[in-house]
Amino acid sequence: MKHRRSSQARPAVLGGFLALIAAALFGISTPFVQLLGRGTGPFGTACLLYAGAGLAGCLVRKSPGSEARLRRLDLPRIGALALFGAVIGPVALAWGLQQVSGTAASLMLALEAVFTAVLARLMYGESMDQRVLLAMLLLAAGGAILVLDQGHLGSAPTAGLLAVVVATAAWGMDNSLSRALADRDPGQVVAAKSALGAVATALLAWSAKESLPAVTTGAGLVLVGAAGYGLSLRFYLLAQRSFGAARTGSVFTAAPFIGAFVAWGLGDRAFTAWLGMGGLLMAMGVLLHVLEQHAHDHSHEAMDHEHAHNHDDGHHGHTHDPMPVGAHNHWHVHLPLQHAHPHAPDVHHQHSH
Repeated sequence: MKHRRSSQARPAVLGGFLALIAAALFGISTPFVQLLGRGTGPFGTACLLYAGAGLAGCLVRKSPGSEARLRRLDLPRIGALALFGAVIGPVALAWGLQQVSGTAASLMLALEAVFTAVLARLMYGESMDQRVLLAMLLLAAGGAILVLDQGHLGSAPTAGLLAVVVATAAWGMDNSLSRALADRDPGQVVAAKSALGAVATALLAWSAKESLPAVTTGAGLVLVGAAGYGLSLRFYLLAQRSFGAARTGSVFTAAPFIGAFVAWGLGDRAFTAWLGMGGLLMAMGVLLHVLEQHAHDHSHEAMDHEHAHNHDDGHHGHTHDPMPVGAHNHWHVHLPLQHAHPHAPDVHHQHSH
């Protein structure tokens, strides 16, 4: 069956834009976590961050008719997301941030894209054409230059940097696991993951006898968590929906440079010509992703599922009476389809190459 061409000429533009918003929110949060986390234990810091993230998730939840709900079979995956993304990742980062400069820690977070891309390839077989590989090389080269520059300054103890690497590996797994939930309500995913993470880290903070932070410090960490972890994750999940795990993770590599720039603005004067060169390479890599146009003749097998969708995207030709306007959610059936149009490895395009 032939079908009309999708009205979304460049799905990578939307996915890249959403991933950049997620990167900006998370990047800005990193130096503030370091600033506010002084004197607060890593478990307590992680707990407050994800308490804020859970609050943001509850506030942005959609009505059942707008987005697909989480189901019972999603609970094991939500638990895994909480373990890697809301416990191991933030605890390791919070501890590492107290050992290194904000600039060095922010730049080291570039390794998250490498873990995400490798895991997306291994777990889902996501394709990587020459443009994507070149973008990854540019991002990796930029991150390497930035990290080496900081290493030459001698301002990053090995233990702190290794902790940040552990955080990037945990978030890389988190990113890859969350791909299977990209068609669920992102607000609900954020709220569920954050609630589990906040409870777990609260118990760990109590077990470790960490002292309570000042009220203003605690409120600040909750606000940072709401924006940098809650809203950022929501935009990240929306980007994965149309952009795929590997590409979203690569564009998200802009976060380290944003974080380093904010750290500089807060007084960390570690900016050098090498840092600027690394940032330029990263920007070029992001641009390659945003301008990506992957198109070829491909086939869709019959399937049925539930997720938010529009009827002008070339993949949802079923009818309603009356026809809804804009995005809506319900269980629907896709008939076998063959067509050619620009696409990314989203929920409808997971074919092999």
